[in-house]
Amino acid sequence: MGSSYHLIPSSPTFMALFLFSYIALAFLPGTARAITRHYNFDIKLQNVTRLCHTKSLVSVNGQFPGPRIVAREGDRLLIKVVNHVQNNISIHWHGIRQLRSGWADGPAYITQCPIQTGQSYVYNFTVVGQRGTLWWHAHISWLRSTVYGPIIILPKHGVPYPFVKPHKEVPIIFGEWFNADTEAIISQALQTGGGPNVSDAYTINGLPGPLYNCSANDTFKLKVKPGKTYLLRLINAALNDELFFSIANHTLTVVDVDAVYVKPFETETLLIAPGQTSNVLLKTKSHYPNAEFFMTARPYATGQGTFDNSTVAGILEYEKPSHSSVSTGKLPLFKPILPALNDTSFATNFTNKLRSLANAQFPANVPQKVDKQFFFTVSLGTIPCQSNQTCQGPTNTTKFQASVNNVSFVMPTTALLHSHYSGQSNGVYSPDFPISPKNPFNYTGTPPNNTNVSNGTKVVVLSFNTSVELILQDTSILGAESHPLHLHGFNFFVVGQGFGNYDKNKDPAKFNLIDPVERNTVGVPSGGWVAIRFLADNPGVWFMHCHLEVHTSWGLKMAWIVLDGKLPNQKLIPPPADLPKC
Repeated sequence: MGSSYHLIPSSPTFMALFLFSYIALAFLPGTARAITRHYNFDIKLQNVTRLCHTKSLVSVNGQFPGPRIVAREGDRLLIKVVNHVQNNISIHWHGIRQLRSGWADGPAYITQCPIQTGQSYVYNFTVVGQRGTLWWHAHISWLRSTVYGPIIILPKHGVPYPFVKPHKEVPIIFGEWFNADTEAIISQALQTGGGPNVSDAYTINGLPGPLYNCSANDTFKLKVKPGKTYLLRLINAALNDELFFSIANHTLTVVDVDAVYVKPFETETLLIAPGQTSNVLLKTKSHYPNAEFFMTARPYATGQGTFDNSTVAGILEYEKPSHSSVSTGKLPLFKPILPALNDTSFATNFTNKLRSLANAQFPANVPQKVDKQFFFTVSLGTIPCQSNQTCQGPTNTTKFQASVNNVSFVMPTTALLHSHYSGQSNGVYSPDFPISPKNPFNYTGTPPNNTNVSNGTKVVVLSFNTSVELILQDTSILGAESHPLHLHGFNFFVVGQGFGNYDKNKDPAKFNLIDPVERNTVGVPSGGWVAIRFLADNPGVWFMHCHLEVHTSWGLKMAWIVLDGKLPNQKLIPPPADLPKC
């Protein structure tokens, strides 16, 4: 039979043109197909030595810190986690929106039962409308002290950064090293009611650096060339400490926080709280400087408790020109000057510089109208000791606790999300979390004599697409303190902040509803308040907690339930078959 079906002319010239236009179309900005990326996380013990102490720690794939996850905006991730250790485990993908995929969010007993010894679970989610630096970490007890790593989300193919293309990109993760076992540390603290032992060092990419004893060889070195721009992807994975960071004799340009572009600004020093990330540009000196430069981090500490008052250092090292006569002797080493440990005015000035890019390509969709307002106090507090026990809390008859609106959250023994989804919430949680304090007081003034908190597994229930305004108010109970609050499942806009008590009559007039910074973790100022807004457009159960791990352990946490919307694409997907059981 004759073939008369030549819809496409078959001349070589035409075919070449056809292929060329097809390939060109494939690489138009944003048109390249998203892909599925597979990762395997084997949770296993690994011997690691730091500060002359060797310990067997819980790791992913034997790596400390753990492996990096790389994806493009729009990609789907399938991450199989297999638990080979005695501890229960779960992994949180910090800052990933998890639109309708709350089963993959990771906090133990909130969205899933933990993965038990010998069991596995595949975290299945898609990166929607996000690009930048996020991170993953264990989300059960204090295991995140060693189980953490970066998530690098590249823009879609052909979509450039809204800043100069860097010569190289380098993840820099701050962590905390404990010589002792962190599970034993928090277990003992909860038993005695006292503050937990503090870390022995801070780390950069797992290395404490030369300012600690027996640590000179464990130093992170960033090797750079003159006249180049480097993108540093900063992540604070420390357990309990906000950190100042600086590189001697160099200026950094902040271009992104929590995987959202910001209006670029220059700074010598950054403040980064646990849970937060920031992308910064480092422009190296135009000529070989014949010197080396410390990059250091140390805590911003506002509370009254003890903390690890030490400094981690890495070294910025310039590549020597091959044909030069520069000296080969020991190079001078410059050290940065970091703010004082309690420099709250630096912290305030720094956070006030953060503004969303808010342009046509990357708009700031700030909710302009508010459907529901909430006022939450975040504070420390106490519970009485058992009658025959001497405790190490603020007094020998009390234990430290922490609360939101005076409710210290009690972790359930089964996962909230499954209880909600299957309509079996009775005896698991109650939907009556207080929308404001039951007994208002002068929050930042003289603290009340009674510091006892109540306990309960209480949640706030929101209808789909509710526009929420939340005021987070620090208190002076057991000392005013900065609290980095993290909300799962959402980004929010930081529309206002101030010191003292929030004034609902005067303060809203000063809110920024044009280009406020958008993020997933915000520092509630020491002795002050912060106002955030978000749209509850993601059905599921979403944890909100202080990212200082000790405060989370003491109960400074709660959960939001966002109900399904009416349309199919506004409903939580059904649970996966391999969802762990309690």
